[in-house]
Amino acid sequence: MSDASPLPSSLQEIADDFAELPVPQRLELLLEFSEGLPELPERYAGSLDSMEQVHECQSPLFLVVEVGDDVDGADEAGAGEDGAGEDRPVHLFFSAPPEAPTTRGFAGILHEGLDGLTVREVLAVPDDAPYRFALGEAVSPLRLRGMVGMLSRIKRQTALKARV
Repeated sequence: MSDASPLPSSLQEIADDFAELPVPQRLELLLEFSEGLPELPERYAGSLDSMEQVHECQSPLFLVVEVGDDVDGADEAGAGEDGAGEDRPVHLFFSAPPEAPTTRGFAGILHEGLDGLTVREVLAVPDDAPYRFALGEAVSPLRLRGMVGMLSRIKRQTALKARV
C-alpha cells in the first residue's frame, strides 16, 4: 500500500540498495545500518527520560529530534517570516541496545536517510516509507511496525519543535 509520494533522495538510495539484494543480503545490509548507528551525544547519554520511547519496537528504542535554528540562506529567506521554520535542519538521535540489531538497523536507516534534511523534507516523507525498503520478506510485519512507529514519532516531534 504505497501512497506514491516520492521518498527524499537520501532514503530512495537506501531503498534501492535494499531492493537490489537477495533477501539474506538485505539482512546483512540491515546489520550494517545497525552497526553504523551513531552513539548518543553526551547531552543525551544516560538521559533516556529526555527522549521518547517507541513502544511499537520489540526492543527498547528511544529517540529525540532536534530542529536547528538556521541553515544556509536562512537569513535571505527571513528567519521570522512564515515558512522559514520549514527550512531548518532536523537532527535525529536514537538509543537502542546493541543486542537489538533489527531495531538498531531501522534506526540507522532513518538516521542516514533523514538526519540533516529540512523540516519540510522530513514532514513530506510518506508514512509508508518503511515498507519501501524491500524488508517485508526479511523481517516480520511486527518488526516493520516498529520502524513505522519511529517515523511517526520523528515527524510528530519535528512538527512540534518546528511549530509548523
